[in-house]
Parts: sequence; C-alpha cells; structure tokens
Amino acid sequence: MHALRFDTHAIDVMVAASAPARMRGLLARPPLQAGQGMLIRPCNLIHTIGMAYAIDVVFLRRDGLVLKVASAVPPLRFRGHWRAHCVLELAAGEAARCAIVPGITLPIGALA
Repeated sequence: MHALRFDTHAIDVMVAASAPARMRGLLARPPLQAGQGMLIRPCNLIHTIGMAYAIDVVFLRRDGLVLKVASAVPPLRFRGHWRAHCVLELAAGEAARCAIVPGITLPIGALA
C-alpha cells in the first residue's frame, strides 16, 4: 500500500501496474473502505462486471490532473475517458468526501 496525500486527505492506495494485476483489479477482493483505493495504470477504461458493489472512478492524466469523476458506478457497467492515463478506483462516495473533482491535480507521481 502507498499513501496518496493531498490537501487534508490521505488515501491508502494499492497500485496495479502489471498486466495480471490490472486485469484482476478489485475482483475477488473485499470492498474498498473509506480511505482506500486502487490506482490502475496504464488504464483508460474500466468495468464493474463481477463486482457486487458500486465504486467511484477517477480518470487521471499522466501528471495527475483529474479529467473525469464517475460517481457510484454500479455493477455491470463500463466507464472510460479516452485521454486518461490511469484510473483511481475508490469506495462509492469517497471522491465527493475527498473533494476530488475534474481540474484538480492528485500527486500520483509519488506512487511506485
């Protein structure tokens, strides 16, 4: 786990960078809790097929600029952004709680 710290918030982030880790994503894992997330890179399209809970999906440019936030994406859905380099998946409601909106920059460069 890596800590993503910005403003007054901190999120413990799992990084999925290898092909097997990106394909698995959050499948067969316990639901994310408040303050937890998964960064998938490279990635510009996700699905929630096989999941039993909704998630927030944050689409980011390589430099961490937030391009789009898809809130509470339910199971059996696809979401994407053609310019995204990576995706931060959070528990439903976490993006709003952490004030993550398009146009802000998250310090993802520090995540290995």
